[in-house]
Amino acid sequence: MINKTIQLLTFVILTAVLISCGNAKKEKELQDRIAELEQQLAKNEPKTNSTSPTEPEVKPEGPLPVFEFSEENYDFGTITEGDVVETVFKFKNIGEAPLIIESAKASCGCTVPEYSKAPIGIGEEGSLTVKFNSKGKPGIQNKTVTITANTYPKISRLRIKANVVKAEENPS
Repeated sequence: MINKTIQLLTFVILTAVLISCGNAKKEKELQDRIAELEQQLAKNEPKTNSTSPTEPEVKPEGPLPVFEFSEENYDFGTITEGDVVETVFKFKNIGEAPLIIESAKASCGCTVPEYSKAPIGIGEEGSLTVKFNSKGKPGIQNKTVTITANTYPKISRLRIKANVVKAEENPS
């Protein structure tokens, strides 16, 4: 568990270095690897319904909430470096129990997810706002927001993308 955490932190740091250099291809590869490590780490975290940290997530018995996102990916298109942009991911709880978001974490400090801590009732709608600060982030940016909720599976992911250009390069 500690080794996986160290690996994840190493890749995050390497991603930050490559982002600052504007190497979009390497960044994409590292983002994919981070997502893969996050999945592995999530599988190895102790579950309340699991007897061993190496066991896969077990579907809890009883009624469960279910996310139904209107979209899971959002492309901001071309933006100017320094812009702070945001999008709202809307969802509906189509499950059979109230939905509770336990956490929403971004793959980078430049991306901030905001969500309501209140339970989303059966059939009700909710939203998660994602803000992205493009300052110091030239090039193609791909960011992931990892959501942990009382759903099955517990982890859901949303993704944003932007092509960040310097002000003098942006034709608009």
